[in-house]
Amino acid sequence: MSFFETLQTETAEARNHVMTAPVLAAVGKGQFYKASYEYFLSQAYYHVKHTVPLMMACGARLPDRLEPVRSGLVEYIQDEYGHQEWILNDLAACGADAEAVRHGAPDLPIQLMVSYLYDVIARGNPLSFFGMVQVLEGSSVELATPMSQQIQRQLGLPDQAFSYLYSHGSLDVGHFEFYRNLMDGITDPDDQAAIIESARVVYRLYGDMLHAIPLTQVTEERCHATA
Repeated sequence: MSFFETLQTETAEARNHVMTAPVLAAVGKGQFYKASYEYFLSQAYYHVKHTVPLMMACGARLPDRLEPVRSGLVEYIQDEYGHQEWILNDLAACGADAEAVRHGAPDLPIQLMVSYLYDVIARGNPLSFFGMVQVLEGSSVELATPMSQQIQRQLGLPDQAFSYLYSHGSLDVGHFEFYRNLMDGITDPDDQAAIIESARVVYRLYGDMLHAIPLTQVTEERCHATA
């Protein structure tokens, strides 16, 4: 079994926390509101803006034996740079206050997720970064494009409000194949264990964010009233 296959198997239980988030069923039932989407985008902004800095931190700590991984990170950085601005543009297209999000702070799950990744890269194994990739890009491939289409139909928002989700549904298919090949080159058992553990942690915290997405009309009305 390749390491990528092992990673999929060893994180299946943790991945279930993401895949059972109420928001996934709510979209199918038409119970997803503009406030729900704006909350998701705002939390996405707070982790996406750290993607490139986290990759840089990872690359800086990799030993010489992992030079092929560092090379892969260089390519990955070029693909990911600036995507947080797409999210702010989507928020603005929804009529939300994008600048308030830019200068705001994430809710606890994303705050803990980002803090954990910086810490484990700095004080543990820098390859732990790739546990986050397993979670975010894997979830994007499975969910982003089909859910984006459903959400857009329900909310009646323009294409300009979906640049982040639509682009990542297609972009991450290629990214995930690149990731699979990169992971299959990881042969050290300690490196593999670090990636598996990181993925489990990130599945938990990212799943907690998805579970927290507001899904009631009352919540949306309250958001409009306080806007």
